[in-house]
Amino acid sequence: MTGSHPAVAVVTDSTACLPVDLATDPARRLTVVPLAVVVNGVAGLETIDIDSATVAEALNARRVAVTTSRPSPEAFADVYRRLLDAGAPAVLSVHLSAKLSGTYDAAVLAAAEFDGAVSVIDTQSTGMGLGFPALAAASAAASGAGLDEVRQAALDAVDRTSTLFYVDTLEFLRRGGRIGAAAALLGTALSVKPILHTTEQGVVVREKVRTSSRALARLVDMADEAAGESVVDVAVHHLAAPDRADALLTTLKERLGERLRGAYLTEVGAVVGAHVGPGMVAVVVYVV
Repeated sequence: MTGSHPAVAVVTDSTACLPVDLATDPARRLTVVPLAVVVNGVAGLETIDIDSATVAEALNARRVAVTTSRPSPEAFADVYRRLLDAGAPAVLSVHLSAKLSGTYDAAVLAAAEFDGAVSVIDTQSTGMGLGFPALAAASAAASGAGLDEVRQAALDAVDRTSTLFYVDTLEFLRRGGRIGAAAALLGTALSVKPILHTTEQGVVVREKVRTSSRALARLVDMADEAAGESVVDVAVHHLAAPDRADALLTTLKERLGERLRGAYLTEVGAVVGAHVGPGMVAVVVYVV
């Protein structure tokens, strides 16, 4: 906020997997709306009632059902109304890919109630592929930018962000309908290890390798390519694979050198975790 003018409010959802220090940074205020997770018939809210460890244990048990669901339009409308009533001149709501969840659609339905005071963005990604654009929007809002400028800051960040990830098995993505059966079959044939990325089409197989160690090496190569000669921030995510994630981040720091501005390591939340499964590691590259 600058001067006495209230800032545009920025809303995101819990799949952004924001590191705690960024999520609570008073200079970049964000309101985070949680998605719901159901484990064996027991429902809870991500980051509030159910954590990633609970989901990882359930997925490893195999016989335990894990499902996720979007926030309702009413939940979004309540958040928007509270922020506008508190003095925000407008709200920008920044969310995970509409190809992966109905969250964006729910936000759009809610926004229609507010006569243009609420704008909604589909980042076509998740994790910090969503988090970096949300943070860029929050920074613009804090500087006193209007809604159009705050929205453009988020869209620019979407264009400068690459999300790449590796999963031990495509079974969880297939189960949740986030990837096609043909692609899932590919992942089991001949022990192929797929590297995936998020695009406007959703989750897409980018490359196939033979071993998990080769997959991790290729993630570093691809992150290096995404960075080019630019200065970047990097986020590494994992589910129940802290050693693998630590090793990946260490290698990225060595490879990127002086091009690396900020480096973040977070376990994915329960919702993303439910669809990727234990062992997943991801790298998100944001060109500053």
